[in-house]
Amino acid sequence: MKKKLRIIFVWTLVSLLLQFGAYSLLNNQVQKVMAPVTSEPITLQLKATIPSADLTNVQISYAKDYIAYSEKGTLKVFNLKKQKNVFEKESPSVDDKALGVLTYQWLPDRNTLIYFYAKKNPNPITYVTDYPPKSTQQPTTQSTTPKTEDPNEKTTVSKDTTKEVPVKPRTKIRYGNPQLTELYTLELPDSDEDTAPDDRFNQTIDQFPAGGEIEEWVVSTYTNLMYLTVKNGSKEQLMEIDVMKNVRTLNKSGETIDNMAASDRYGTLYLDSKVGSTQQVLALNGTKRQTISKNDNDRILGIRDGKVYIGEVENDVLVKIKTTADLSEVKSNPVLNTEWVGSIPFDNTQRTVIGSKGQIVVYDHLTAYIVTAGQLKEVNLHGDDNYISVDGAELIQLTREETFTEAELQPLNS
Repeated sequence: MKKKLRIIFVWTLVSLLLQFGAYSLLNNQVQKVMAPVTSEPITLQLKATIPSADLTNVQISYAKDYIAYSEKGTLKVFNLKKQKNVFEKESPSVDDKALGVLTYQWLPDRNTLIYFYAKKNPNPITYVTDYPPKSTQQPTTQSTTPKTEDPNEKTTVSKDTTKEVPVKPRTKIRYGNPQLTELYTLELPDSDEDTAPDDRFNQTIDQFPAGGEIEEWVVSTYTNLMYLTVKNGSKEQLMEIDVMKNVRTLNKSGETIDNMAASDRYGTLYLDSKVGSTQQVLALNGTKRQTISKNDNDRILGIRDGKVYIGEVENDVLVKIKTTADLSEVKSNPVLNTEWVGSIPFDNTQRTVIGSKGQIVVYDHLTAYIVTAGQLKEVNLHGDDNYISVDGAELIQLTREETFTEAELQPLNS
């Protein structure tokens, strides 16, 4: 009997240990999905010759092996390892500068380029046949004299008759948007492969105004939300596009938006808003608005890993960097913690990147100012044009020649 109990006990213990191991393994896998371990950003050190001397809007891919750029209205993607162009998207019109690729952006976590493409609507006017309801004629009364037993007595019975009058169909003119604005996704293969990129049409943005210019565009990859500001003459629209391809306008009448950043966790949009003389930093979650800062000098710098970065700018000089938590439920007037105080040139020529290690990079084509853990470092840049990747890790230096451009990639010395 004792032997049987011992065997039962041993097998019960083994079963519990196996179950515990299985649950632990499952829990670790879930944790990796829900809270992935932060990996080091990808950096490369290489040189390449790009067959163009007129590159604009240069952007480097997540894996640092592709460069997207615009040349005379044509979007091109260049494979840095194989040193050749692998994709081109030309404008449908040579004369109309409002058509073609409006803007593009690499996703921050994969080699995928998304872009907006505008072309003329071949059918801006359509004709629709309208069938109005059938008309009826006014009823008429007919009198009949039925037979009765008394021939001297007459009874009159009224009978209503209604006739349908045919109505001819009418042709109506409907005016649509004279411009078709389309969203595309370009999937790039591994740069060592010879597979052609997958250029996929996503949707048509019917609400996009013809001739509109995209000034700001931010993407929250976690929530699949996109926000863009579109300027058309004196009018400006803030548009939100969700994963279900729904489009809605979020800005107020007369509101001007200068900078935007989207939460990489919750999809909340942070922006610099100006209505009349009132300048604020706001947080938008759908149509719900919260005030982050009422200081006229505060500007949104970016968001990274649960922190919202706000810069205080006086007379085109960044004098302070403050942060607040990026929360799922944003409340008005949160506490702003000062991370750095100093002086960095900050005008329309400067660009800002929040690096993957929390460093703030402010740079132009000559100098990069890098604030890390409250300390400022200046890095001189030597190319004719210089760009820094969105993770703050890679420096792309471009040197222009008559018919080509030398590109040199190296880790940014931060």
